[in-house]
Amino acid sequence: MNTNTNMNMTKSVSNERETSAINGWAMLALNLALLLGAAVWLVAIIVSGAKHANEFSPWWLLPAILLELLALVMLCGHFTLQPNEARVLILFGAYQGTVRASGFWWANPFYARTRGRVPLPPGSVSPEAVKAAVAKGMGASSLLTRPLSATLSLRVRNFNSEKLKVNDKRGNPVEIAAVVVWRVQDTAKAAFDVDDYESYVHIQSEAAIRHIASLYGYDRGEEHELTLRESADEVAAALRKELQERLDKAGVVIEEARLTHLAYAAEIAQAMLRRQQAEAVIAARQKIVHGAVSMVEMALRELSEKNVVQLDEERKAAMVSNLLVVLCGETEATPVINTGTLYQ
Repeated sequence: MNTNTNMNMTKSVSNERETSAINGWAMLALNLALLLGAAVWLVAIIVSGAKHANEFSPWWLLPAILLELLALVMLCGHFTLQPNEARVLILFGAYQGTVRASGFWWANPFYARTRGRVPLPPGSVSPEAVKAAVAKGMGASSLLTRPLSATLSLRVRNFNSEKLKVNDKRGNPVEIAAVVVWRVQDTAKAAFDVDDYESYVHIQSEAAIRHIASLYGYDRGEEHELTLRESADEVAAALRKELQERLDKAGVVIEEARLTHLAYAAEIAQAMLRRQQAEAVIAARQKIVHGAVSMVEMALRELSEKNVVQLDEERKAAMVSNLLVVLCGETEATPVINTGTLYQ
């Protein structure tokens, strides 16, 4: 049971086979020669038949007509490819290979120009248009689906995802968006293993962004814990890795993936802002107090070492208190100068 399942999965995966096509200019000359030659032959048969009407048979026209039709059919085999474009060759449903070289080419005219049709997004076609098409006998399927070309772009593409509202590792709702840079590497997988590889990339990218956001906290974590805001490079690497795992089956390579927007959701943004402000004030206070204690310690040590004044423990405590008030106060201190003795 498992063996059969694995065999079916293996068969469903396509692998690109690069192939070549015939030079289009040489085939164009040959096809035009056939087209003109068949036309001349057809005219010659008709003229000869007019001169010898008694001996003329309509069946004599058949070879010239067939040659003319063959030349017209062969003209349909020409196609062009721009740099970083490829065309998958499909002959009556069978994959024959991929042409990657740019230029003017000729191949079997019976190779398919499209590789299927996919449904359009809901709401893209109005019900009135569908009814009008049915009334004209066109069929609703022509409006509700779109064809997929056999020519695929190999260029590097990017898109900026929509702002998604997700919960981070601690359950806080955050808004997140990312830019994804990608390109098609395996044309066979992109064309045959997924329905529409462009739509597949967008949907899987959204799923990967949501999953990555749930693995990290926004900006608070335990010691050495990665967060979305403070570990941008690590989060980008994790997002790229997950996207690559998801998009391998579509023959797509992720060049880069990075967060472009990160913020708390509107309902908790104010509360989180107050928390951040409080943390900033506490951090600033800690630094101020640490600096003030260091300055007081230095002042007492210098006074003691240079014998400027001898202070008992009570006076030292009073001096420490005054210095801390001056150094840690938010407003400028206004000292009271004592012109008498310290021991008054």
